Amino acid sequence: MAKIKFTQAALDYLKKRDVLGHPLLLIADDAGGKYSMLGGSCSMGMHFSIIKLDHPDKDYPVVLHNNTGIKIYTSDYDLTLLGDNLVLDYKNAGLMLKSDSGLLDGAVGIGNGPELLKANYHVKQGQVKNC
Repeated sequence: MAKIKFTQAALDYLKKRDVLGHPLLLIADDAGGKYSMLGGSCSMGMHFSIIKLDHPDKDYPVVLHNNTGIKIYTSDYDLTLLGDNLVLDYKNAGLMLKSDSGLLDGAVGIGNGPELLKANYHVKQGQVKNC
């Protein structure tokens, strides 16, 4: 079972950013997905984002069970990069994502899913050479 723990500091920050109360995604932001906020796949597995949705996305069916009841999902692909026993915290003016293997990202991004879909609609993903 995939799990994530939200610290109180992370919850307070997410509330200020107006993302709580919406379905969320946790993605590896590697420029390969429809909700990517970054360009270039050389960063694969090094940056993660939380995406606020209007409704769940069938392409992200994996439920991340958590200590708060937040509806947060990911994909099987993203899960391979996330690891076990995830913790989302807020420290030093940034969202931090950790797992059993250590710090995954000290600056987790937050994105608006519907706006990202519009912005990325025309983008064609290509192969990256010489990473």
